[in-house]
Amino acid sequence: MSSHSPIRSEPATGRSTPDTQVGSVFVSNYPPYSFWGDSAVPDAKKVLEQDYDPAEGTDLGLYMHIPFCRKRCKFCYFRVYTDRNASQIHTYLDGLASEIEMYSRKPRIQGRPLRFVYFGGGTPSYISAKQLTSLVDRVKAVMPWDGAEEVAFECEPGTLSRTKLEVIREIGVTRLSLGVENLNDAILEENGRAHLSKEIFDVWPWIRDIGFPQVNVDLIAGMVGETWDTWKDTVQRTVDLDADSVTIYQMELPFNTVYSKTILSEEGNPIPVADWNLKREWNEFALESFLGGGRDLSRDYTLSKKGRKTTFVYRDALWESADMLGTGVASISHMAGIHYQNDHSWDGYLGGLEKGQLPVTRAFLPTESERITRELVLQMKLGRLDTGYFSSKFGINIEEKYADAFDRLASEEYLTRENGAITLTRSGLLRVDQLLPNFYDEKYQNARYT
Repeated sequence: MSSHSPIRSEPATGRSTPDTQVGSVFVSNYPPYSFWGDSAVPDAKKVLEQDYDPAEGTDLGLYMHIPFCRKRCKFCYFRVYTDRNASQIHTYLDGLASEIEMYSRKPRIQGRPLRFVYFGGGTPSYISAKQLTSLVDRVKAVMPWDGAEEVAFECEPGTLSRTKLEVIREIGVTRLSLGVENLNDAILEENGRAHLSKEIFDVWPWIRDIGFPQVNVDLIAGMVGETWDTWKDTVQRTVDLDADSVTIYQMELPFNTVYSKTILSEEGNPIPVADWNLKREWNEFALESFLGGGRDLSRDYTLSKKGRKTTFVYRDALWESADMLGTGVASISHMAGIHYQNDHSWDGYLGGLEKGQLPVTRAFLPTESERITRELVLQMKLGRLDTGYFSSKFGINIEEKYADAFDRLASEEYLTRENGAITLTRSGLLRVDQLLPNFYDEKYQNARYT
């Protein structure tokens, strides 16, 4: 395991700040990624060679990273490419399929059914219908998902046609997630989004007509250029779309975004990013608008239409420590409690596969206590903890183990405790990422998150 001295207090590991600082992130794991290293890579590879015991009762999921985009959003921190030609995309997809074929032969994986599949990016809908079909044919030949509870697929509106949407449905997608983010064209352009609002409304009738079981729309509160008037308009027009579910995120500034690099550069002009209080007010307004429009707050910031069954199995299963194969460049996996990540470079990722090797370059082997903390902080983001779940799975009383943190957050009216449930208040839910460091081990506080 790599060890790091604290670099600076970041929102993901340190004290909450009123301003949106560079380094703020959507917390997606614990311990922080900066503590991962190459020393645990053999542990990750070793567990794959061990037979899976069905008595574990651990779900298995597959994530496929499609790292291509028409443009790079100025707030994007994922590994994406905007300059790859058709030949290079073919080479990558061939490598991705080869990686999954390699996994399918591992004792830990072989023969296990997939509970969920996730096409993420980048922009999975960027690739052609022919490329998508070819990839899926190879993958399903070794890891079929006809019995999966969920197959999720991320889309950017401007990359869609009716024919491509029909193919996406034909491969078994049950949850289509449309990256709307905002419905003001000036804001979309300023933030580097590839699509404009017209493209959203052009594809919406096709999406509905084809009949996906669930359609989710993503919004981001606090994009650069947002005002109260533009946000109210975006919220109302999204209400009118009547999607099955709407997920609202808050604008973050991870280190490797265009905006963050501009802010950190000596000659960079100030970027007018809304502060946390304003973003929470906007998020609160959106929640109230959707709740008043016949929706329920299902999990974290996701609102679902009443009477419509909506799920996000990928998130829920992963945050309860399901096994997940993260395939593709820079992708992250979780297997038998061990975290590991693929090479983050194009050449490194594909080069490893060409040698017949899984391109894993860093990993982390957590202690039992760290595994418990991981589940706690991630499930906090869902807005509610079931203390009985932790008692049954880990044999502990989490209220006693984290008594100081729970007492502190309860005194600040960020959560309530009743009948074995710990529930975040609306105020707590809107700032949950900045509350999580209260549960971190001291060595992981005030350190670099990524």
